[in-house]
Amino acid sequence: ASGNFSFRAMRKLWDYRRFVLGMAQREFEQRYLGSALGSLWVVLNPLAMILVYTVVFGQIMRHRLPGLDDGLSYGIFLCAGLLPWGMFTEILQRSTSVFLDEGNLIKKVSFPRTTLPAIVLFSSTLNFMIAMLVLGVLLLLTGRLPGWAILGYLPLVLLQQLIAVGLGVGLGVLNVFFRDVGQMVGILLQYWFWFTPIVYPLGVLPEWAQTALMLNPMTRIMVGYQEILLDGRFPNLVPLIPHALLALAALWFGRVTYRRFSPEMPDFL
Repeated sequence: ASGNFSFRAMRKLWDYRRFVLGMAQREFEQRYLGSALGSLWVVLNPLAMILVYTVVFGQIMRHRLPGLDDGLSYGIFLCAGLLPWGMFTEILQRSTSVFLDEGNLIKKVSFPRTTLPAIVLFSSTLNFMIAMLVLGVLLLLTGRLPGWAILGYLPLVLLQQLIAVGLGVGLGVLNVFFRDVGQMVGILLQYWFWFTPIVYPLGVLPEWAQTALMLNPMTRIMVGYQEILLDGRFPNLVPLIPHALLALAALWFGRVTYRRFSPEMPDFL
């Protein structure tokens, strides 16, 4: 039965693919509506952010972290973690609130509600890809672009997206009935960020702290990104097997929660 449900959900998403793309396009256009530079901000925003990471923070933290002894390495280290973390938190937070945000649409229009998290996923992934393209150009110009190891991004991004979407859908449904869920997710993500080696290398911590942080599922994923961009090394996928199981568990949580509570959501919107 669960397999049939998953197949039907995927089929509905495919049938409504134009709706998903249209809503994502509308969101994209509204974001820059009325600005003089228009869609050029799509490139300027990540460019400004990446320059701050690589130039400003890179110079400040130069020679202060082991193994990162030049002005550009720490900036690349930051980008390796902050860009995918930004996508992860955007998907999770927006999915948690998307049913509430689109409450009027849900009550007035008949459409599969699972398309709403799909729109969030598509939009966030597109923003991430643009930012990575900007970073890739910078790495190419500085001779730091990794080779075939960049393909390691595919399994890492896939895992974190599945975890974020699964948790986001489940928490998004619960947030309709218990509005404190959205607030708790925001606080949780703040702590989650600092307990993930994004602004500091895992190796600077004592061994007991490293062991503790490895219990954080995002630690191994972020270390994988850092290995790709800094060392040009394809990440070891064997330690990510538990992450694949976690992703399946997150999707199961989202599916069960959605099936159980989604029929009652319009009454609480």
